[in-house]
Amino acid sequence: MKSSLVTIHRIIQQVTFMAALSCLVLPSVEGSPIKVFVLVGQSNMQGHAHERTLGALLEDPLTAPILGKVRDAQGAAIRLDRVWVSSLSSGGLLKGSLRIGFGASDEKIGPELGFGVRMSEALNQPIVLIKAAWGGKSLHTDFRPPGSGPYRFNETQIQQLKKQGKDVEEAQSIRSEASGVFYRQFMDHVHQSMNLLKEESPFGAGKEYTLSGLIWFQGWNDMVDRGVYPQRGQPGGYDDYSRLLEQWIRDVRQDLNAPLLPIVIGVMGAGGPVASYREDQQRYSAIHQSFRDAMAAPAQLASFKPTVKAVLTENCWDMELTELRYRERFMNQEIQARLKSVDARQLGKDEKDALRLEIRQKNFSQEQWDTLQSGVSNAEYHYLGSAKIMVRIGVSFAQAMLSML
Repeated sequence: MKSSLVTIHRIIQQVTFMAALSCLVLPSVEGSPIKVFVLVGQSNMQGHAHERTLGALLEDPLTAPILGKVRDAQGAAIRLDRVWVSSLSSGGLLKGSLRIGFGASDEKIGPELGFGVRMSEALNQPIVLIKAAWGGKSLHTDFRPPGSGPYRFNETQIQQLKKQGKDVEEAQSIRSEASGVFYRQFMDHVHQSMNLLKEESPFGAGKEYTLSGLIWFQGWNDMVDRGVYPQRGQPGGYDDYSRLLEQWIRDVRQDLNAPLLPIVIGVMGAGGPVASYREDQQRYSAIHQSFRDAMAAPAQLASFKPTVKAVLTENCWDMELTELRYRERFMNQEIQARLKSVDARQLGKDEKDALRLEIRQKNFSQEQWDTLQSGVSNAEYHYLGSAKIMVRIGVSFAQAMLSML
């Protein structure tokens, strides 16, 4: 039954994704300003899909065409000269033509890959991506919009600080200073990058550049913070996030002098649709769903609707990988139990390897094992470090943006 559900869900994903890919290519207008798109957020905007998972794109006809754009037949990375990237992250500033390596490390990718390929093809002209992303950053403090003022501890947090014997005023002062630090860093990066484009145009002298859209992909640190959101998982428990994101959008548009800037909200979807959660995931379902609803809420405001769209990244999830990862956990538990029962200290390396292989072959066919190894490179909260998922997300962001252009 479970395998049937996975198959059905995968078919739905493919139909949805194929519909997204079927949008018309926009005609290129000679001499028109080159469009610039901003990508901002935390670790999943950074991107933790290792390049070794790129081969899995070929297993899906929906993502397979992207692979040939970024890697040649010998496996060497290809630079996409029609997409220029200026990326600021924990590793510093990285600039150049779009390629593998603009993720969280020079071996990883984020949504920028699928987004850049799809946008440049659909617009039929060069584009620029300005990316700013850091792991482990919140909206309530790190990216806090200036219009919301500094973060203020709630009463529950104040009482907790007192129990810990901490100076509340000092703690509040430190939190106030931290409020909006990464908002300002990302904003400075956008302004500096736009100015540099005029001075060091990557597409030739005399080109004009126009800020055309922004993607926000963040959320994990807010979702798991029970101190900031003590009612999380309950109706209205994440309303403060919705209000903060609404203010963030208004402040970004004001600071960028772009009152109608198209904005895509990438709604957290690690784990896939809540309705498809396994029994062991159900304890998180209310929290995850209420947070996703809160993230998407600003896109429903009448004043935002024409120019703000929410993309449910849960629809880009790979349920087959979830099933295989779940099975792998039980396999590892069985291996540990067997090793313990025979006293692993008395076994040589070859004997241990043989035991692991025996248990693995009992749980996985070779094809299933290869799919798991080639498709996963990180944890669930990093979308399994799956290039296939990341490319789907990037393309979905592009489709939402194109619908607003």
